[in-house]
Amino acid sequence: MSKKAFTSEQRRTTKDARRTPSFKGLSPASDASSRVMKMNRSTDTSHECLLRSILFRHGFRFRKNVRSLPGKPDIVFAAARVIVFCDGDFWHGRDWQQRLKKLSDGTNPSYWISKIKANRSRDRRNNRLLSQRRWTVIRIWETEIRKNPERVASRIEKTIHESLQRLEAIR
Repeated sequence: MSKKAFTSEQRRTTKDARRTPSFKGLSPASDASSRVMKMNRSTDTSHECLLRSILFRHGFRFRKNVRSLPGKPDIVFAAARVIVFCDGDFWHGRDWQQRLKKLSDGTNPSYWISKIKANRSRDRRNNRLLSQRRWTVIRIWETEIRKNPERVASRIEKTIHESLQRLEAIR
């Protein structure tokens, strides 16, 4: 008995359709909140740009938003096999228990809770997929970058050097 073959795009679309919450039946809380949400960016966020500029100043070269890798990582150091995600506090659920309480009291709580839960689940899945492909994954919160970008850059640099040493030892 043969199974019907799907392309990876069809599989991803089908999976995403099941996991992604729907806006159906929901309306914006206000025109102002709708405008604010439309201005949120998925790439080149201010904290991501800040971190990239420090890494570049320190002499590191990288690729950004690589679509061929799961999760479209924000920063990729291909030679060292290190990937960096700069996660926004709201969208990726930092301090999830506290955020969950606030969302429960807000507008459209069922949508926002399921949306952020789906994001967190997708983050875990992408981490697993990348680790299976032998990538080192670093996830950094927006707040950490804003608080001390140099410390975050140092942590990434250290991971890159350790990864390069490991790779060199294998060769």
